[in-house]
Amino acid sequence: MKKTLIALSLASFFAYMHATPAQAQILSVREQARVIDENLADRFTNLLPGMMEQTGIDMWIVISREYNEDPVLKTMLPAEWLNARRRTILVFYRNPQTKTVERLAVARYDFGSNIKAAWDTQKFPEQWDALVDIVKQRNPQKIGVNTSQHFAHADGLDHTEYQELLQKLPANFTSRVVSAEPLAIRWLETRTAREMQFYPQLINATHKIIEEGFSEQVITPGITTSEDVVWWFRQKIRDLGYDTWFHPTVDIQRVDPKTEGSERSFAIKPKADVIQPGDLIHVDIGITYLRLNTDIQQHAYILKPGETSVPAAIQQAFVKANRLQDILTMQFKEGKTGNQILAGALAQAKTENILASIYSHPIGYHGHAAGPAIGMWDNQASVLGTGDQTLRKNTAYSIELNASSMIPEWKKSIRIMLEEDAFFDGETVRYIDGRQKLIYPIPRPSNYNQ
Repeated sequence: MKKTLIALSLASFFAYMHATPAQAQILSVREQARVIDENLADRFTNLLPGMMEQTGIDMWIVISREYNEDPVLKTMLPAEWLNARRRTILVFYRNPQTKTVERLAVARYDFGSNIKAAWDTQKFPEQWDALVDIVKQRNPQKIGVNTSQHFAHADGLDHTEYQELLQKLPANFTSRVVSAEPLAIRWLETRTAREMQFYPQLINATHKIIEEGFSEQVITPGITTSEDVVWWFRQKIRDLGYDTWFHPTVDIQRVDPKTEGSERSFAIKPKADVIQPGDLIHVDIGITYLRLNTDIQQHAYILKPGETSVPAAIQQAFVKANRLQDILTMQFKEGKTGNQILAGALAQAKTENILASIYSHPIGYHGHAAGPAIGMWDNQASVLGTGDQTLRKNTAYSIELNASSMIPEWKKSIRIMLEEDAFFDGETVRYIDGRQKLIYPIPRPSNYNQ
């Protein structure tokens, strides 16, 4: 792996990747905070004004109480803040004349360096009164608040705060209150050029962790269990200084007809078992760093005595799943809904005799992020609400799916379950750090080259 150095600013340089597996050098906590705050400043300045114009919302009010944070507000917190403080109210007002966005915090203190406090406690002892004064002075025509039927990410305004807001606002303003769902989704789903400088490192680190975990350094056939590998992944993530947004899973498919294969329901957690020669193993794993998330699924095969490569039928099944990835990403077109993309991909897969299941989702500030859902593992028809959301440029997705194939030697079907993170620029889809095209053999033959 080539060493890379990513410049974020004159004062802050990003870390680089070492050549040894899973040994990513990450920033100190202090430097991470610098990058997070710089990134927020960039988003507030260069992203938010256009989004407010596109959605027609000229005032966005985000309200949270400490330890019950709105998902959107969590993404806006200064790096030095781990939670909101007491009741925190943010106001974003787009001036229709200047087309600039004023950023105000109805709070006792500045909201980091990006949003200044705008509560004169001497003039307005009550916080709600200070907010109402800001609203009256600016006279917005459309006031967005975070309520949403289908997107939990955009539904962060709790019932109590919503009631109090409507009670405090003058009657002529309450009729202007609308759901900020379109704006909240855009804020959460859009990836900036700055973020796409460092997002590849997260995904590359995830790939390296899998590569090391799915090797003879970690797995000893006949001794190591799938649960051992799960906890190795969990510990490795922690030791490297990353977080994870879900507990990894490792499952096994094997020739034994009594074991589950392609028919296993995702609702049932795979049982722990000793990994044996001839097993096809699979991992689902994701890390969190600099407030972004990854979500990756890959496969390895345990070589039997005398084998020097993955059996042809199993590798061919993997090729078919790679083809399904291509079929899906070929459907990506700005303005299409998640449901339309799903239907088109499944129809094409059927013509190519691929037994497909597609359940892809946006990724970014959340693992299962805001934006168009492209199928669900238990719904291959039409996903209500989230599946009706349209595809927009500069967004990232976990291309998650599986393809089932009959393995003659096993006398049963296996399921190749793949997930790789990709970026859509409005024209094309690219895998942010590539994708797995060959199953990892364990142990690695001397002539192995992934």
